[in-house]
Amino acid sequence: MDENNEELDMNEELDNIITLNDEDGNEVQFEFLDLIEYNSEEYVILLPIEETEEEESAGEVVILKVEQSESEDEESYVGVEDDEELNAVFAIFKDKYKDEFNFIDED
Repeated sequence: MDENNEELDMNEELDNIITLNDEDGNEVQFEFLDLIEYNSEEYVILLPIEETEEEESAGEVVILKVEQSESEDEESYVGVEDDEELNAVFAIFKDKYKDEFNFIDED
């Protein structure tokens, strides 16, 4: 019975994994953490899954804006250039998950 539970847990984890291509065309895997709405726009909060665990970037999330294609069948993720926008979205995420994650404020 434990074997079935482990298999189920692994499948649940895989459902939260998305693969994106970086600017060099390399595939990078992320864990999908949340979808945040801010100023009538949607943003995905992603946690990079790194094959080599680096202390410095451990736990840093990636925030990308969701853009719908004209046909509305596909969505794409684009980087956010505006620091104020990024900080506002991250603040919403931090408030929502303050009891689940240990956030470290860097000033």
